[in-house]
Formats: sequence, structure tokens, C-alpha cells
Amino acid sequence: MTSNAVIPLPLDEIASNPGYYVLTLEPNQGPMVVLDHPLIQRLEAGIKSIPKTALGVVLRSASERVFVAGADLKSIDTWPDDQLTNYLAYGTRVFGLLCDLTCPTVAAINGAALGGGLELAMHCDGLVAAASASGKAYPVGLPECGLSICPGWGGTNLLPARIDPADAIVRTAEGRNMTYDEAVNAKLFDGVAASAGELMTTATAWLDQRRAKGGMRRDGAPSKWIGRPEVKARVMGALVQVRPSLPQTESAAAVVRAMEVGLEEGWTPAVATERRELVRLRSTPAGRGALKAFFEKTGKK
Repeated sequence: MTSNAVIPLPLDEIASNPGYYVLTLEPNQGPMVVLDHPLIQRLEAGIKSIPKTALGVVLRSASERVFVAGADLKSIDTWPDDQLTNYLAYGTRVFGLLCDLTCPTVAAINGAALGGGLELAMHCDGLVAAASASGKAYPVGLPECGLSICPGWGGTNLLPARIDPADAIVRTAEGRNMTYDEAVNAKLFDGVAASAGELMTTATAWLDQRRAKGGMRRDGAPSKWIGRPEVKARVMGALVQVRPSLPQTESAAAVVRAMEVGLEEGWTPAVATERRELVRLRSTPAGRGALKAFFEKTGKK
């Protein structure tokens, strides 16, 4: 779906760390970074431009307000089912390119990381973060169920592998974000910078530590997701524990369904389940009403 006309996202080698590269997500909707189709094309081209000799990759955002605000909700709201399905599947393939790199990858989070933005970050091996330069708190999470839809790029299977799984399942099913401070306390991040100005230093230090461990695990799935043996049993137990208390909504049921598929069948079927559920849920009365209310509130349509 890319062409020669696609301009890759900027890729720069870090002068002080030869072999480490920084791939920069550029704002595409005012000051915001939104994962619309053209940006995903640029992301694909950027990832494919990373030299095979790279020793590490940092994925960062050039926006001062967000890491990534999320998926393109206008597309989710208006596109025909087949077009939306293709957009989601394309994003899955492009994010998956990060999982095929032979070097460690880390997302450097400097602002809001929501929905597809957090899912993109969680395709990296590590997450490092810093408080915003302005000092204003920013949100991190998977808010889709709050719009009566569900994650579409693996979030249901990614977040419970990175924080307490019971907390992750409940938050995802409710569409309830964390604040930056809550995310730090939940140990979502593998590293926390002392200030926004030290975020890149923290990211490269994390790459150093990960490279020292060796043995990169590359099998087409993210390095941290609920199907990994080290977390699978814990996630299964958490799902049994919290399931009776989850909201009785179609979106919450979709979250559980995608997790069950991941635990029983694997990563690819799990993301395919999310994709089908998202396409279905956006056309339900609850989904239509929630999306309409969102656009009316934000004036973005």
C-alpha cells in the first residue's frame, strides 16, 4: 500500500551512539499525531529504511502535546466496513514490522499515548517516558470501550502483559485511562526520565541495557503480550478473577473475547478478533451514539 511517492518518517542516527537510530512521528493534524492512513504509510516507509545493521531504534514523537493521540476516529466512524477492515489490517502489518527488527526497540513517550498510539508503543520492546515539558499531566491508556468500541491493534493482548493484568483488563473494558503518574506507579514504563530533556538519554540507556542481555525474541509477535509463557498463567487467573465485575456491555465482552482468543489461539487470531469486533461495534446503536457524541463534544467532524 506504499508507493515511491510516500515520504518516510524522519530517521536519524544518534551521533553520540553510532548504530542507534531515531524514528520520529511528525504531527499531521495541527499539533497532534494521529494514526491516519497516510501517516501509517510514512511509518511503514520509515521502518523499512532502518539499516539492517542498526543496533537499536527509538520511536519518538515530534509533538509537544502527544506521543500519538490514537487512531483516526473519522475513518472509524465513516468508512465502509471493508475499507475500515483494510485500514486496521494495514496498521497491524506495519506495527508488526517493529517486531521483526533484529535490534531492540523502545518507544520514548513524552505526552498522551492513547488507543492506537499506546498500541503502537507497546509493539516496541521497551517503553520509557517522561513528564511533559509543560508539567501538565497527560493520559495514557485504551479509551475505546468508553466510545462503545474496542481496541483494534492488539491492545487487549498487550496491556495486561505490561502492568497488573487485573487492572489492565478492567481499565480496558471500562475505557478508563491512566494519568502519567498512575502509569508510572503501575510500572507500565521500563524507564522513567527525570525530565523531558533527558528522555532520549533514558531511551538510549535502556537500549544499552537490553542489548547487554542479548537473545532478542523475534517470532512475529510483540516481545510482551499475554501469550508469553512468563505471563500467560497470571493473565488467565486475572481474567477469571475480574470477569464477573466487568461492565455488561458489548465492548467489554469484545475485550474478553479477544483475550480468550489470544490465550487459546495466538497473537494473529487475537488481533483479527479485535479488528472484526471494532468494525462491528462502531455500527451498533451504542457505538454510533458514542461516536456522534464524541464528535459533537470535540467539534472535530
